[in-house]
Formats: sequence, C-alpha cells, structure tokens
Amino acid sequence: MSFGGDDHENLWTLKADRELDERNLSRHPTDLWESVTIGPFTIAAVPAVDTLGDPQVSWAVEAGGKRVLHLGDSMFHGYWWRAAHRFGPFDAVLTPINGPTVCFPHCQSPSPYPASLDAEHAAVAARLLGARVVVPIHYDGFHIDGFYTTQPDELSRFLDATSGESYEVAALKQGEDITL
Repeated sequence: MSFGGDDHENLWTLKADRELDERNLSRHPTDLWESVTIGPFTIAAVPAVDTLGDPQVSWAVEAGGKRVLHLGDSMFHGYWWRAAHRFGPFDAVLTPINGPTVCFPHCQSPSPYPASLDAEHAAVAARLLGARVVVPIHYDGFHIDGFYTTQPDELSRFLDATSGESYEVAALKQGEDITL
C-alpha cells in the first residue's frame, strides 16, 4: 500500500498497516468521500487532518436511519461543511476534546498548536456538522511528559464551551452506551 512520502514520513501508518497484516485482518481501500455498504451499515470515508500529516479519515456511518460521525484524531479543518452536506444531519458526532501538543523525535521542531481538536474547537466543529448529540472522546486518557501533553480539565472545558449550543452532550463513561 502506498501512502506517498518515504518510510520515515509514514512511520505510524506503515506500523499500523503491518500490524493489520500480521493479524490477517482484511481491509477495503476506500477513496475519500466514497461510501461502501457492509451488511446494514453504509460507511463513508470523510477527509480529515491530523498533526503528523498522515493519511486520515473520519468515518460517517449510517444504519437503521441513524447517522453517526467518528472524528478520530482530527484537527480543525474545512471539511466540516461538506461532510454535513453529504452525510448529515448527524444523530451523533464523536469528537476528540483533549487538544494535545506533541513533541515526537521525528517531528522537530515541535508545534505549540493542538494535535487534535481541543474543547473549544470540538464545540464549534459539532455545531458546523449539525450534530444532534455530541460524544466527547479522547480525554482523561494518557499524558506523556515531554512527548504528548494534554489540556487540563478537558471535559469541564468542553462542557463550558458547549453551553448555549443547540446540541446535547453525552459525556459517557467507559463501558456506557447511548441510544439514539
């Protein structure tokens, strides 16, 4: 599989690809904006951006008349309106809120800007996407001093940032689920 760039630039993508091969997990290459149907699910690859420049997608999934968008490790970008237009409205949007800064050896000099959505950016992205319910993800996770620095009080900051928004926030605990 080719991702463009050399092995150093594609370090993490190539590692993930090898791990999938080792486990004999099949994959279906999907172009950006392409939809595929697997059983009762229609899944679309929505362009996304991450801090490392690796190939990224968010996943829009529809089944049983419900639409969900999982933003993964996405940073703030301009595809929100197209995603809402093509695949929305979304019954739920799962969005990172931890806004980490990273200082990886292969990414020098480091950027002071968040590597994925922070609380305030996530609140706006959810509005632009037309979310009915927003599920914050990637918070209260790991923090590695000097390499992966998360924002303090991520969930509180997100709840503050979403006050006054028209969507509902479902801050689920690990193992909890939600019925849409």
